[in-house]
Amino acid sequence: MKTRLQIAAFLATLSVISSVHAQTTAALPANKVLPSGVALKWTTAGTGEKPLATDTVQVHYRGTLTDGKEFDSSFKRGEPATFPLNRVVPCWTQALQEMKVGDTADVTCPPATAYGERGIPGVIPGNSVLVFQVQLLAVKRN
Repeated sequence: MKTRLQIAAFLATLSVISSVHAQTTAALPANKVLPSGVALKWTTAGTGEKPLATDTVQVHYRGTLTDGKEFDSSFKRGEPATFPLNRVVPCWTQALQEMKVGDTADVTCPPATAYGERGIPGVIPGNSVLVFQVQLLAVKRN
């Protein structure tokens, strides 16, 4: 009898976990590829406002090359970055306008929307595809 109750309790727990997982993943926006080739894959859904290109944003991020080599990280610095959205590489300007405050997304930037042929000597080779994990923390209207 005790075994049947344990199995029933276990199955009920699995049902609850499955339901919560379905609700959480259903709340995520669909993956999106912009006309420029910038791709977004949401990992956490936010509920705040979306920034405009003229706004200042506060973000946490981690930037890597496609081989996984990290070239920058606000997480490692322990401090979010704040910047005007229209003063960064086009990939960021485009991608962040698709995000809401509270969103976390993996953003893939084709070279033409990042640092192009020039790259950043010693840090990012020319014509590199960049991958960012971006968490949008706040938007300040300018």
